[in-house]
Amino acid sequence: MLSGTVFAVCMAGTTLPTPLYPLYQDKFGFSELTVTVVYALYAFGVIGVLLLVGNASDAVGRRPVLLCGLGLAAASAVCFLCATGLGWLYAGRLLSGLSAGLFTGAATAYVMELAPDGGASRATLVATAANMGGLGCGPLLSGVLAQYAGWPLYLPFVTHLVLVAGSAAVLLRLAETVRERRPLRAVRPQRPALPPQVRAVFAPAAIASFAGFALFGVFTSVSPEFLAESLHVDDHAVSGLVVALAFFASTGGQLAVGGVGVRRSLPLGCAGLLAGLALLAGALRWDLMSLVVLSALVGGAGQGLAFRAALSEVAGASPEHRRAAVLSTLFVVAYAGISVPVIGVGLLTDRIGLEGAGLVFIACMAVLVSTAAVYLARRPAEARV
Repeated sequence: MLSGTVFAVCMAGTTLPTPLYPLYQDKFGFSELTVTVVYALYAFGVIGVLLLVGNASDAVGRRPVLLCGLGLAAASAVCFLCATGLGWLYAGRLLSGLSAGLFTGAATAYVMELAPDGGASRATLVATAANMGGLGCGPLLSGVLAQYAGWPLYLPFVTHLVLVAGSAAVLLRLAETVRERRPLRAVRPQRPALPPQVRAVFAPAAIASFAGFALFGVFTSVSPEFLAESLHVDDHAVSGLVVALAFFASTGGQLAVGGVGVRRSLPLGCAGLLAGLALLAGALRWDLMSLVVLSALVGGAGQGLAFRAALSEVAGASPEHRRAAVLSTLFVVAYAGISVPVIGVGLLTDRIGLEGAGLVFIACMAVLVSTAAVYLARRPAEARV
């Protein structure tokens, strides 16, 4: 579906700089902490949009919001192209987060609304693949271009600008699906909400979502540096592929929920996250590339299982008139996982090194995931969806 392609192009732009961070470190001379702060700004942008204008496309229409998101994606690429200092990288990541925040809800709804009659299941598959698959394509594209083509800090973003322009042309030819549009002033900030009947389901879902996104955040922000420093892997294509594998595995995990069932997917996802964390600890301790790859695959699949199951359980337990606000709360918790732990790892890296910081992070996330798993095991059957 063309709308899914537009979705994927936008999401690819948010992960495009991932394998390029070591090059920016060499160019501008900043620390690993700065890398994690640059990365975390993306999450702050997403959270801000979700809270302030997350329901904008319901009022003004899908296409205007998605066009705005593509405009922000283009502005982000321009910031990276013009980067002569750290401020440009900060601006580029923040704009990328704003773009993703606009796309996350609006593009998912748009893909499903454009589906033909009886195509709801396929549309869900397309939206899932476009979201996580697009995130995986970003580092893979930039890594290959940086390694095998010239201008490694420029060509990936020029390529993305071309793709964004093509996506805008496609979007202008697609039909608007919101029939009763309202003015922009009708958009109101969405307050996080947690009705009493949702809390028993929300707690383990939020913990698993936080840990899963934290694993992705740390993996994508520091793995290129770890591959270069500890494993002496300077191939940007390999670095991009390793990060992409985590997102592709997450896509597979989300798609597997349909066969596994929501009720079993959340505890299985927690088990996958624990296994992925253990493999990542082994990779850090013994400097083994094979364990890095396995960590990406197993942890990514666990994140996909856990997060889609978390969304399904929380949505099912929420009152219909408050469902959007409750899901926004879950997304805020999830994206907090990309920002807070990532910055913490950056702070620790400057003091105890990348290996030590990574092991501390893994221990903390393992405690969180284990807590969610124990809660799920002891939860009464009637509280399960």
